[in-house]
Amino acid sequence: MKLKGINLGGWLLMEGYILAGRNIPEHRFKKEFASKYGQKELVRFEKLFRSNFIDEDDFRRISRLGANCLRVPFSFNLLEKKPFVCDSRDFGYLDAVFCWADKYKLKVILDLHAACGAQNCDWHADSAGSAYLWKRRIFRERTYRLWEAVAARYKDKPALYGYDVLNEPVVSQEMIPLLKDFYRIVIKRLKAVDKKHTIFIEGNLWAQRIDFLKELLQDNVAVSIHSYQPLNFAFNFVPYLSYPGRVDGIRWSKTKLFRYLLPYYNFSRRNKVNIFVGEFGVNYRGNCAGEMNYLKDILDVFNNYGFSYT
Repeated sequence: MKLKGINLGGWLLMEGYILAGRNIPEHRFKKEFASKYGQKELVRFEKLFRSNFIDEDDFRRISRLGANCLRVPFSFNLLEKKPFVCDSRDFGYLDAVFCWADKYKLKVILDLHAACGAQNCDWHADSAGSAYLWKRRIFRERTYRLWEAVAARYKDKPALYGYDVLNEPVVSQEMIPLLKDFYRIVIKRLKAVDKKHTIFIEGNLWAQRIDFLKELLQDNVAVSIHSYQPLNFAFNFVPYLSYPGRVDGIRWSKTKLFRYLLPYYNFSRRNKVNIFVGEFGVNYRGNCAGEMNYLKDILDVFNNYGFSYT
């Protein structure tokens, strides 16, 4: 199935830039909010936010746009209140996802966006600057058990497409064996619960380096990449850049996008594995910098290479 869909970013893991705010970890935001307004008000705010930022109308609109799938980022904190324990009451928001997705004929990819201990040092992993997932075995064990609980609950849902087991891991080259071991274990334990659905594994360095994943490929395992290049244009880190045009001394155009993504296409052909672009996009500034041309071109590249995307 060729996936063409939408990311529900910022909903089940609050991300500041999506909400026109600061890029700080969710746990820090909640701590500061509770300090100023109290814990009771934080609970009220979170409930109101999650009930209004994304709702059934969004699923209806997404379906009408012609999308066929949703990538749903969530935090381990959404489901796990104590180590190793996922109370059925904690699954309410994901239950709603499957209810609405089924109603509007959309497939769901569940994305663990913030793992216990954090898989990278960035705010979008709910990290305060350290990736403890790779430093403490207990955090990895909690992640395996979380996925077992998630799979056990949703494996028979018609809308389920698969599991994106870890968003944007970042480890040093010396720690690649640890990342591979993590993937081997989570694949084995997920397949012990659910042998039918696709397991997506992401490359190192924010889902960009994938060569080491070839040793992990097997039935129902696919590779996910993220593509935000050229970074200074896509995120508007350097103002007044435009597309097509020169970014960091390199001319970016549709031809350059084809060349940039060619190694992923070659990897997919060589290893007979599907490529899923879990994330891509551009900071929109009124289309004064060629943002829509960039999106049209990169979608053409994805389609030419046969990549799925959200």
